[in-house]
Amino acid sequence: MSLDKALKTYKDYFNQKIETYGARPEGVDYNGLKAQQLRFEQLIKIIEPAQPFSVLDYGCGYGALFDFLHEKKWQFEYYGFDMLEKMVLAGRESHKDFANVRFHHLEDELIPADYLIASSIFNNKFEAIEEEWQSMVVQTLQRMNELCIKGFSFDMLTKYSDADRMAQRPDLFYGDPLFFFDLCKRKFSRNVALLHDYGLYDFTILVRKDL
Repeated sequence: MSLDKALKTYKDYFNQKIETYGARPEGVDYNGLKAQQLRFEQLIKIIEPAQPFSVLDYGCGYGALFDFLHEKKWQFEYYGFDMLEKMVLAGRESHKDFANVRFHHLEDELIPADYLIASSIFNNKFEAIEEEWQSMVVQTLQRMNELCIKGFSFDMLTKYSDADRMAQRPDLFYGDPLFFFDLCKRKFSRNVALLHDYGLYDFTILVRKDL
């Protein structure tokens, strides 16, 4: 399957999820709230919350990251971006009472925020060729780097998962954490952290800009 077809399948799949489950973790293909929040807890380690900040949630779904940050009572401006209009509409509807929230469907509307966070956006490759999907991931990371001032974080399923588990799900992309750590270290910043110790079959990378 070509990358274009895989991306269409990706959009169709997640449109169906949000239509079926609505603004819930299952609506963005998480197993539940606990799994979603455990990943968020790793990703937000990029943020220094002592001062007010802005954050771009890249691939925001319905905006669950905003709710997670809001509960911490931090001072921040939240910008959610998703290529699926149905996700953006769900986010706008469920957060219409908050003044510090903006959702965007078009990437050319985005301006750099202090931090960018991308949660689980690379996992579903469907029938795309692995090399083509990885190339797309690398290009996306370069774009993410351009859209933040202080740093960005992302997570991904890991190639250190059990072999039988990976064999059962060839539609998923299992990234090499060492490859992506090296990429970020060489391309984006000297200050890069790899988190692979929180009990899930994935890893998180934090890239702190050299300011």
